Amino acid sequence: MSQAALNVGSTGNQQQATTYKILIILGLCHLLNDTLQAVVPAMFPILEKSMGLSYTQLGMIAFSLNIVASLLQPIIGMYSDKKPKPYTLPLALSLTLIGVTGLTFAPNLELIMLSVACMGIGSAMFHPEGSKVAFWASGPRRGLGQSIYQVGGNTGQSLAPLITAAVLVPLGQRGAAWFILVAAAAVGLLIYISKWYSAKLLIEKRNQTQKNGHSKALNQPYPKIAWFGLGVVLFLIFARSWYVAGMTNYYAFYAIEHYGLTIRASQTYVFVFLLAGAVGTFFGGPLADRFGKKTVIFASLVGCAPITVFMPFVNSTLALVFLAISGFILMTSFSVTVVYAQELFPGKIGTMAGLTVGLAFGMGAIGSVGLGYMADVIGLTETMIIVGLLPLLGIFTSLLPSDKKLKDLYS
Repeated sequence: MSQAALNVGSTGNQQQATTYKILIILGLCHLLNDTLQAVVPAMFPILEKSMGLSYTQLGMIAFSLNIVASLLQPIIGMYSDKKPKPYTLPLALSLTLIGVTGLTFAPNLELIMLSVACMGIGSAMFHPEGSKVAFWASGPRRGLGQSIYQVGGNTGQSLAPLITAAVLVPLGQRGAAWFILVAAAAVGLLIYISKWYSAKLLIEKRNQTQKNGHSKALNQPYPKIAWFGLGVVLFLIFARSWYVAGMTNYYAFYAIEHYGLTIRASQTYVFVFLLAGAVGTFFGGPLADRFGKKTVIFASLVGCAPITVFMPFVNSTLALVFLAISGFILMTSFSVTVVYAQELFPGKIGTMAGLTVGLAFGMGAIGSVGLGYMADVIGLTETMIIVGLLPLLGIFTSLLPSDKKLKDLYS
């Protein structure tokens, strides 16, 4: 029995209850995993001063982390759909642990990039499997379940400015050693999740043996509208990811240059943006369950566009307010795009999770390098003005199939 058939079977008429315990533990593991990933951009102000790195070189470090995760996630997701490996999750965090250890003691740019690439491999292994566990534990409340899972990751990412201010500014690069303990804790929790995952696989196989009707869907080609919808979703992820990359990697430098803030104070601005985004991620799923996925995706991008366009032209106090509002609105679509893609291609849960989340990493990687180069060439202020226009591309959400059409595709 193929895992793909199990995935389709899990979307059938027989619905399980939402397993909140697993979702909460999984969300906590996602928080720990992405906190470790967040150590990398958190170190940028430290590395810029201690090693004299340019914006382009900092972008290359982010590229090394994110492009590995981007390229591998869809591949790992496809393999996982066919041959699930429950213990991939603790193995993934073990690789991240190795990367964090290397990052702590790396003496030069080359070894830093190698260490973060190892962390990228760990992230690529974690996210598709984690999304599948969230899908199965969600029962009928897929938007909520995916939001609980994803809010952990976005909360972890939001900790980057606090990591800079509380740990890396006083301790420097060696301060990253504290996060070796974080990685070890995550490995332990994921061993528990993997045991539940293994038991779930046995139950699903048993159920599928008794009921094979839904697996027939796999023998039919996916309709053209599904492929078109996926293309639109990926384009929208591009717009969102480039904006987030600009704010995460370079807004601290913009705040220092434009408002005269210290490194510690500038990190507060980035923290507010990311924390508001984490909150928005949580609310996005339940809102999509109630009002529809397409509606939430459209509102998340187009709704924050007026704020992002005017943000570079306001004073420091109003900028902080704008960061909170735009971060919340923009990230309501984060988990929703994952669920939307999974429902476009039933039976490809891991593949779609790897593709959508992986593309977010990849676009962030390319955006980090591209925007860093742009900042070096035309200036940081001009770059931030251009970044603020990206959410306007959310108008293309109108091309997506409606929720009703999505539901009717495979009925």
